[in-house]
Amino acid sequence: MADSSTTPIFELNRRTAVPALIGEHEDFLIVSGLAGTSKDMASLTGDAAHLYAMAGAMGAAAGMGLGLALAQPDRRVLAITGDGELLMNVGTLATIAVLDPANLSILCVDNGHYGETGYQKSHTSFGVDLERIAIGAGFKMSCTIERKNQLARGAAMLRQSNGACFVLLRVSPGEPPAVKRLLEPAAARVRFRTALLGRA
Repeated sequence: MADSSTTPIFELNRRTAVPALIGEHEDFLIVSGLAGTSKDMASLTGDAAHLYAMAGAMGAAAGMGLGLALAQPDRRVLAITGDGELLMNVGTLATIAVLDPANLSILCVDNGHYGETGYQKSHTSFGVDLERIAIGAGFKMSCTIERKNQLARGAAMLRQSNGACFVLLRVSPGEPPAVKRLLEPAAARVRFRTALLGRA
């Protein structure tokens, strides 16, 4: 696990902060990144059909969220990713900011570690600020959540922004919920598509 003498420790725990930010999950179409964020969402939603949880496609969640938001402009889309996964494909933020879909929210759960590959420290443990990167990419709406009294602001931004928004949630190191989820990409695709469009 992390060395607390060198890693920032934030007061928020992902198991309580993520549900507090998202609230009624049924209001979103959700794409979640692999590992921790997919477990966060499967625990919150019961692995529901309006959740597409990634497995083995590191760095793809934000881009998939963008495509879904463009294809479904009347639905609110939430792409939830981790710091390690977003760092894998951070350039996607520039494309999202340029296209600026009104219905897309990005939530990055930053615990400063690569949870899927051995819990090595990610660059955010050494000072990389993903919100500042999002701002530099062109996001007009963003915030960083580090304390309980900031959760309401982040929740409102995820739901109400008229344009792409980026919410960085900094949490203390710790394990995501232990939950079983659908790990077959083809079956997950069919289930998600059926929930969205109905059976062909």
